[in-house]
Amino acid sequence: MAKRYANTALVYAVLALILGVVYREVTKYSGFTGRTTMSFMHAHYFMLGMAFFLVLMLVEKNFHFSQGRQVGVAVIIYQVGLNITVLCLLARGLTQVWNVSMSKGMDASLSGIAGIGHILLSIGMIILLWNIRKKAA
Repeated sequence: MAKRYANTALVYAVLALILGVVYREVTKYSGFTGRTTMSFMHAHYFMLGMAFFLVLMLVEKNFHFSQGRQVGVAVIIYQVGLNITVLCLLARGLTQVWNVSMSKGMDASLSGIAGIGHILLSIGMIILLWNIRKKAA
């Protein structure tokens, strides 16, 4: 399982780098010089993707907490939440860069979906930490 966590960390590192380039090129091509939420995609994938799974890899090597279905489900929930969150950052950022005005309903919907992503991230993280705590005790 530690190798799977290492592979997942690698995937998120590559995605973080790609989204950093996407952010830079989209803003440069559009002539956008202000702040946009797209700048957070890079950091989210590096910290909540790559760094988180590298830490899980190290913890797995020490505590072997990944046995059982519950951990696998928690990892899936965590990754779904992370990817929903980053996609919402991309969508919000593109509307900012291209100066697209959204209706209040569309704006609220995007915020709600991003909130669901954060909730799923939290649920996945809590389940994982709970399982680590059980093995560490």
